[in-house]
Amino acid sequence: MSRPPRRFLVYALTLIGLAACLIGLALTPGWGWALGILAFAALAALGTHDIVQRRHTVSRNYPVTAHLRYLLESFGPEIRQYFIQRDTEEVPFSREQRSLVYRRAKGTIDKQPFGSLEDMQAPGYEWMNHSLAPATIDDDDFRVTVGADRARPYDVSVFNVSAMSFGALSPNAISALNDGARRGGFYHDTGEGGISPYHRRGGDLVWEIGSGYFGCRDANGRFDADRFAERATDEAVKMIEIKLSQGAKPGHGGILPGAKVTAEIAATRDVPEGQDVVSPAAHSAFSTPRELIDFVCRLRELSGGKPVGIKLAIGHPWEWFALVKAMREEGEHPDFVVVDGGQGGTGAAPLEFANRLGMPLTDALLLVHNALVGAGLREKVRVAAAGKVISAFDVARTIALGADWCNSARGFMFSLGCIQARSCHNDRCPSGVATQNALRGSRLDVPLKAERVQRFQAGTREALAEMLGAAGLRHPDELGPEHIIRRVSRHEVRTLATLFDFVAPDALLQGGAARHAIFADYWDEATPDSWAPPVRLQQLRESKLV
Repeated sequence: MSRPPRRFLVYALTLIGLAACLIGLALTPGWGWALGILAFAALAALGTHDIVQRRHTVSRNYPVTAHLRYLLESFGPEIRQYFIQRDTEEVPFSREQRSLVYRRAKGTIDKQPFGSLEDMQAPGYEWMNHSLAPATIDDDDFRVTVGADRARPYDVSVFNVSAMSFGALSPNAISALNDGARRGGFYHDTGEGGISPYHRRGGDLVWEIGSGYFGCRDANGRFDADRFAERATDEAVKMIEIKLSQGAKPGHGGILPGAKVTAEIAATRDVPEGQDVVSPAAHSAFSTPRELIDFVCRLRELSGGKPVGIKLAIGHPWEWFALVKAMREEGEHPDFVVVDGGQGGTGAAPLEFANRLGMPLTDALLLVHNALVGAGLREKVRVAAAGKVISAFDVARTIALGADWCNSARGFMFSLGCIQARSCHNDRCPSGVATQNALRGSRLDVPLKAERVQRFQAGTREALAEMLGAAGLRHPDELGPEHIIRRVSRHEVRTLATLFDFVAPDALLQGGAARHAIFADYWDEATPDSWAPPVRLQQLRESKLV
């Protein structure tokens, strides 16, 4: 008879230990033996369950010991994050980036001793050149006017809270963000989950309207003009943002399970309590670029003349070109466009969506900016950008490439105490930020965190002003791509002005599309009447010919 494999040794030892404790208890009764019985009985039961169950082969082959593997695997990300990863390794944010936010949020020293940790000779390293004639900036409260020719224009801060919904973030987290926005005079984007009671603490709001029309929908989930007008005219709402797609999961809808639809969430979103809530992938209020422009105008009228814009992650270039052409032909346009990078974000998404779907922020921002410049619309349409913007250099670089202001989601989450545990999707956020668990969320101190939100934003603005002054500039709108330098190899550096292609004003209206990549392929064939690809591409798809 062959002996049992050694991998069953631990299980066998639990059975032997249980038997020994039972014998010991029978011979010399005492608490020690009783506790031993309980411990060995639990381990023996676990091992027996491992052997008879069929779902996990590793557990069947390694009863009891397999759970040590599961335990180590469960906190493997934390081990790598705290003990293995370099301070400058961005996965998705480096320890150095997080520490910068923490220090600014807490009001502690944000200076670093003994030089940079960056490899300045590595390809991809970027910096901003300084001037021998630095400028003095007295006020770092940089503002951009949106909707100057509308009835209710709004002066936007250069750095704001990006879209994060109530439901994704805890009530206390939303409250702290809104309190911080009120104290600092910057805006708080609601995300597509509607305007909750926690958004109403005095901070300026940008109300995001997604495909689910939460807060302005009828019983069938379609847009309700009366409900929209009732909320949009609220004094706290400064601008309206139509969300076409987001960087975390572009082109993807979502389902909020009925178990998570509490009475508060149901009231905020205008949905039945306890029932699944579907966010469609596409809007039902419009289906063509022209109809989207009409919808923008309708929301502007219903809101009393407040600026109305769109938010999107860029995918197919011809769709964006079609929308720009619709602006030209309709003689109307959104007041602003928020460009979301495809690097993912606070919203949980399938791995393929986060890693491989949607343009990264730099490419998307350049496409949006160039199209508006080339079509003669850039002075009418303001551009914002969101996507891994954490530091003052991130803000400066993004503005240099064409943005008017920046938004940040994860940066402000760090200011609330987020530790990048990456548990946003499972309701076990250890910092009480991205959870609807009442106990976890309640541990987040609203007054303290609101102060940190305000300090992080103010510290970033101050650092931006210092960088601008060192470069001899007085306002972010003076930044251009010539100010940012990138090392492209160990022996060559180039400014972003020479590294990227920029379209001249009105060039697309004067037949200049052929001189620019992407525009040469799609601009002429894009139509404001449809999101569909050019006929040429459809034929190629059908024939599989290149």
